[in-house]
Amino acid sequence: MTQDVPLPHLPPPGGDALSRLVATLGPAGGRGPAPVERWNPAYCGEIDMRIDADGTWFYMGTPIGRPALVKLFSTVLRRDPERFVLVTPVERVGIAVADAPFAAVEMAVEGAGEARTIAFRTNVDDLVQVGPDHPLRFEAGEKGAVKPYVLVRGGLWARVTRALTYDLVDLGEEREMPQGRTFGVAASGGFYPVPEIAGA
Repeated sequence: MTQDVPLPHLPPPGGDALSRLVATLGPAGGRGPAPVERWNPAYCGEIDMRIDADGTWFYMGTPIGRPALVKLFSTVLRRDPERFVLVTPVERVGIAVADAPFAAVEMAVEGAGEARTIAFRTNVDDLVQVGPDHPLRFEAGEKGAVKPYVLVRGGLWARVTRALTYDLVDLGEEREMPQGRTFGVAASGGFYPVPEIAGA
């Protein structure tokens, strides 16, 4: 069982946005996502925080090196129509996200065909099983690559790491679909088409 982990003190003079967020949220630990969809505080502008394409979180250009702090912020992340925000009961601040906010770093597969189950663990320890509530989507990437994503919650997706992408695509099969023969991955009764890869 996960224990609460004390967060580091972040003491910039006068207290910055990050310090206020930490103070508002309190200690990190084994709690799940906050009910951010029910909170609607005032928008307080952008803070200098971004999530890189590989899921690494940065603050003022420096990686946030404490996993407990990253996990804490991930529990209050929300996708608004115009931007990604961190939301507390008292404020809402915008952050930059290069691609998807999370990375799917571990995969477990059982069974085959439509009876197959595929589950992922994200870099912030969310556990999701592919299905109607957590669908897969595939996008065509650069240089003939394919980029898979799995929906974690509330419009927040996790990009599947490159190493796991190969394993995931290896599960694919061709099926006859209304639009013709289609290559895709079956899981939990669903079928998730993979776009044609240039040069493949």
